[in-house]
Amino acid sequence: MEIITLPKRFEWLYKFQGLTFASVVISVSVTLPIIVVISHGFLASSEVWDHLVDTVLISYLANSVLLTVMVSFGVILLGVPTAWTIAFYRFPGRALFSWLLLLPMAIPAYILAYTYTGILDYSGPVLTTLRQINAPQFLMTPFEEIRSLPGAAIMLSLVLYPYVYLLARAAFFGQSVNLIEVAQTLGQSRWTIIRTIVLPMARPAIAAGTLLAIMESLADFGTVQFFGVDTFTTGIVRTYYGFGDEAGAAQLSSILLGFVALLIFFERLNRHRGRYESDRQRTLSTKSEKLQGYKSLFALTLCAFPIVFGFFIPAITLLYWSIVYSEVQNIWILAAKSFGLAGVSAVIIVILSLVVCYASRLYQSRWTDSLVSCTGLGYALPGVVIAIGILIPFGAFDQWFSSKMILFGFPPSLWLSGTVLAVIFAYCVRFLAVANGNLLSGLSRIPKSLDQSARLLGRTESGVIRAIHIPLLKGSILTALLICFVDILKELPATLILRPFDLNTLAVKAYELASDERLIDAALPSIWIVVVGLIPVIWLNRAVR
Repeated sequence: MEIITLPKRFEWLYKFQGLTFASVVISVSVTLPIIVVISHGFLASSEVWDHLVDTVLISYLANSVLLTVMVSFGVILLGVPTAWTIAFYRFPGRALFSWLLLLPMAIPAYILAYTYTGILDYSGPVLTTLRQINAPQFLMTPFEEIRSLPGAAIMLSLVLYPYVYLLARAAFFGQSVNLIEVAQTLGQSRWTIIRTIVLPMARPAIAAGTLLAIMESLADFGTVQFFGVDTFTTGIVRTYYGFGDEAGAAQLSSILLGFVALLIFFERLNRHRGRYESDRQRTLSTKSEKLQGYKSLFALTLCAFPIVFGFFIPAITLLYWSIVYSEVQNIWILAAKSFGLAGVSAVIIVILSLVVCYASRLYQSRWTDSLVSCTGLGYALPGVVIAIGILIPFGAFDQWFSSKMILFGFPPSLWLSGTVLAVIFAYCVRFLAVANGNLLSGLSRIPKSLDQSARLLGRTESGVIRAIHIPLLKGSILTALLICFVDILKELPATLILRPFDLNTLAVKAYELASDERLIDAALPSIWIVVVGLIPVIWLNRAVR
């Protein structure tokens, strides 16, 4: 009898067990919103698509492109000079500024937008003071027009520049001193060396950080919605809720999805090409110039500018409003619901991530690696696209299931869409990649020889996980839980679209109050988000150090 053997790349099927099957189910489920959006975008017919094309599609596209260009310029302008200063110079407070520059990451852009709108409003302190001193109109006009496309770009730049700062600083620190010393011996000036050696070698890192900021700005909903800027995210929500057209919202989502895919392609292409060798024995981290006098003062001012405007002014303002003026009722109940939802969702995400990561480790192959990659696709998607991709199949199931349950006397109801289950599913799609990154990093530090030794001593695979992996992975698991918890707490568009009517979170409450122009009342839920958001920033600083 002839024995049929599988090719080597399919050998993992011999070991196909419950863990691998579960990872397949998780991967397919996570990619479901993407499949739904793309299929509806190309196959479904939209009643209002022609209207969108004739009226607002060009403005959506133009505003989205302009926003990304402005944010790119802003994050480079704030991130690269500060990274350069920290990497190349020594001055009083340098060690403190090196981590203070990360603080704006704790504030979501929409909260920054609410705060500065209150500060720069007609009745706010800035314009009131300018009117009292009879300041010329050209000084007041920029503040009066904060709720605009440039204003949204400024808000996003102030909270997203740390992406560029972190990557550029690491690139500057890792460069070889030998190249610079050789250029100096050849008579090259400082600015020539910067232009021809230092910046070109750091270009891939700067570009990667900029692209991350662009993707975050494309995914933003709260800031552009509050500032009245029509982008794809606001257009998708308006098409779904205003026109009630699933297909039109899916088609807009497909365009945005294509835009994001294009960005990811260019980022990977840039990262693939940007490979530079450096002398690891003598890097810029071992050599920096000491600044004194006015030069030291200039470095301090340069580093303090984004921290003051990106964190301290909004944080102090929110704290003051919360203590003196805010009258939000039942804030403790609201915080408890938000923390409970974020905590439960984070635990579920980490459990699912453990299943996928262990399947990849125990049955390592290109197929299991592909499953891990599939679970990471959701992090690149805007929350509004994920929400539309979930609402369409869940809504169809509700209609079908309700039609069946009517036969048994049950009234029509929302069984999946508009429930907490839909919200948690959206969080899993969006943030599973965050947990995967931490857990895969932790698993990679555990030698497989430990697994093999335990198996030789009679331990089963589950026994190896309980006795060896879980104790060694405690740090990675806690880190994944923390980051997912904070990211979920700050997530606005997916929560806003999918939440049940009786469920409010801190982010949604702040958005609702700000939409009603109750900016001071929005300060209390906002400051809760900012305080909790500081936790991963502090952790990140420790990890970098």
